[in-house]
Amino acid sequence: MSSSAKPHVAVIGLGSMGYGMATSLKRAGLVVTGCDVSADAVARFAADGGKGAKTPAEAARDADIVVSVVVNAAQTEAILFGKDGAAETLAKDAVFISSATMDPDIARCLAKQLEATGRHYLDAPISGGAQRAAQGELTILASGTPAAFAKARPALDAMAAKLYELGDAAGQGAAFKMINQLLAGVHIAAASEAIAFAAKQGLDIRKVYEVITASAGNSWMFENRMPHVLDGDYAPRSAVEIFVKDLGIIQDMARNARFPVPISAAALQMFLMTSAAGMGRDDDASVARMYAQVTGTKLPGAK
Repeated sequence: MSSSAKPHVAVIGLGSMGYGMATSLKRAGLVVTGCDVSADAVARFAADGGKGAKTPAEAARDADIVVSVVVNAAQTEAILFGKDGAAETLAKDAVFISSATMDPDIARCLAKQLEATGRHYLDAPISGGAQRAAQGELTILASGTPAAFAKARPALDAMAAKLYELGDAAGQGAAFKMINQLLAGVHIAAASEAIAFAAKQGLDIRKVYEVITASAGNSWMFENRMPHVLDGDYAPRSAVEIFVKDLGIIQDMARNARFPVPISAAALQMFLMTSAAGMGRDDDASVARMYAQVTGTKLPGAK
């Protein structure tokens, strides 16, 4: 790529986050190819002016930067090293930006494996939700070599409002993200417990929401998620299963470190219970529905 040419970027994973990120990259003037297991998502991106690819290998062939926006470490590894994986075709000196939330040890292993082939790996979990992804205003928690950051910079600038450079090796970004997820999961579970308990007391939960969001007990998650409960709308913005995964990773990390995490362990049990009751793919505010079900409490939208 010449110094004046726009980088070619492949975005693998065109879900609610990845599609917005791909759109932000395209809006910044980069040449963007989208790839997803859903042919409809790829077709939609192509119709919006992007390019489409059927496999990670095809998407990565002409890419200077690959942005992986999938759910977990297993999917990231498959995108890189599985059949038709990006590592088959990714140019030497190209960078792979991994946005999945995963165990830091796995991030380090994937980076070591890819870097041994002469490519760069940037450990770059994301936070901010689908709307901020589409606006190019994500928070990105990144770690990697200076060369990886330099190569990834055009994409990072297009996708992030806040970029935290957290170290010169993969794993640090993942570790920071897991601390965020510990708090996020606990806060959703606590908010769900509080709103369902308020309903059980016969309180007007819309008024509860108004009071709490103006009081010391408020949290970002209470303010963001509890309107879903007030509206009885559990269409997934972020699914219950995400926190089953992430709080599970935290338990594994804590066990290995011999560090007690009883509060996040309790939150994990509530997400597991909600998933087991058939709500795993629903919005994570469904934890409130689980509290309501086991206590005979009526919430908005309940039949």
